[in-house]
Amino acid sequence: MQRKKFIKILSFGTVGISMVPMACAKTVYKKTNEAICKNTWDALCGKIGKSYKTDAFVYVHPKKRIPNVFIYGDSISIAYSSKVMKLLRGKANVYRLFKNGGSSDQFIPNMEKLQESMFQPGLEEGWKFDWDVIHFNVGLHDLKYLKGKNLNKTEGKQVSSVETYKENLEGICQYLKTKFPKAKLIFATTTPVPENAKGRFKGDSIKYNTAALEVLANHPDIIVNDLYAFTKPHREAWEQAPGNVHYKALGFNQQGEEVARVIDEVLF
Repeated sequence: MQRKKFIKILSFGTVGISMVPMACAKTVYKKTNEAICKNTWDALCGKIGKSYKTDAFVYVHPKKRIPNVFIYGDSISIAYSSKVMKLLRGKANVYRLFKNGGSSDQFIPNMEKLQESMFQPGLEEGWKFDWDVIHFNVGLHDLKYLKGKNLNKTEGKQVSSVETYKENLEGICQYLKTKFPKAKLIFATTTPVPENAKGRFKGDSIKYNTAALEVLANHPDIIVNDLYAFTKPHREAWEQAPGNVHYKALGFNQQGEEVARVIDEVLF
């Protein structure tokens, strides 16, 4: 009797001991996995986080059982992304593009680079999830005029004509639906261009937003977040300076609240 009891106790103890290293191994793997993803993300972002002085590029490791949200856009979205992240913290994993999204022709290459850099199998220990919501915008960099790399609306050439912009946006919509069929898509209209803006003409946002809505009419499942209409009444109060297309904290905080509200409604 005593011997049998001893054997049972010894057997249980052996199982208990063998389970401890397995649990430790899982913890080590999780930490290693997160470190690999973080290092890859930091390298992908480069110095942009410091140059913009925002936490929008801080690495976010995906938490399970909550939705995954992605924000694509230019410097306007860079400014409001951190606010969106704060407002949806705990409700969703919120990420933004690792750089300024630029013009519409850069959209698909940027998305592909993100996919290949951060997701499995491109990154062996990388992310493995589907986007639940993608909030995206292109336009402000399409309508600008450049001479070389400098903004110049008198001697420069426009980055994308309205027709080219429409073609690119149609390609973007098709790409997103094919690549991320489960994701709910939200397109944000381009915010206003003020009088005397460097490299841009006042009123061009309206032209490009009109063109965008013509494209989106063929995609009724894509939700429109009209940030142009939301921002326009407050543009002068929110702008960093006269003629500047960017906004101060008051502006991008309000924009961030609106973007978070729209995403929240789509998710829940």
